[in-house]
Amino acid sequence: MKILVGVKRVLDYNVKARVKADKSGIELANVKMSMNPFDEIAVEEALRLVEAGHAEEVIAVSIGPTQSQETIRTALAMGADRGILIETDEQLQPLAIAKLFKHLIEKEQPGLVVLGKQAIDDDSNQTGQMLSAMTGMAQATFASKVEFEGDSLKVTREVDTGLESIQVQMPAIVTTDLRLNEPRYAKLPNIMKAKKKPLEIIPVADTGVDVSSKLSVVEVNEPPKREAGIIVSNVAELVDKLRNDAKVI
Repeated sequence: MKILVGVKRVLDYNVKARVKADKSGIELANVKMSMNPFDEIAVEEALRLVEAGHAEEVIAVSIGPTQSQETIRTALAMGADRGILIETDEQLQPLAIAKLFKHLIEKEQPGLVVLGKQAIDDDSNQTGQMLSAMTGMAQATFASKVEFEGDSLKVTREVDTGLESIQVQMPAIVTTDLRLNEPRYAKLPNIMKAKKKPLEIIPVADTGVDVSSKLSVVEVNEPPKREAGIIVSNVAELVDKLRNDAKVI
């Protein structure tokens, strides 16, 4: 069985995001980029399934600019077998990403697709669900535990009320939550080996998929700075502040 894993190149989580001067988006020039943390968890889970004998191959997939090859190489250094980059310089919406993954699923015929539940740059949390609707594959989102039971998966999900266990038939799409696992670090010998692993580059135009955006960004602004709080000495002063200053009562 093949496992297809999505890996997205995003602004490193340790870097403070800065809005461009023209407010058209986030400044990405000359800043550190890295693999989306949820996608690191997805890669780790796929590798563990291979090590447990449930799959034979892990394919790391990224959709983005040429620099996304670095993100794929990171996944290869962790242990993925090969990579595929659908190359484009456009900022694609989740719907377009799902369409491109559907194209690859039809080509590769994986038994399992593992994606991060969301990317930390747009926080959309949509691609896995859209991909399931397009392909008809079962979906198990927000996974904190994945277990094989014959030809099906038992997935423990993190929901607002606690934990929920569901069983889905293969092939399936799983999106990973933070507590699913702790991603491994790539060792130096594996980083060197990753340079020789196959990486296929496909221009987005060659896929025949319509990736035109249905949304447009009007303006991007930083959140307003919060005013400093105050400490009141008694309830009467609190009520006075809420009534006269905050105007909330």
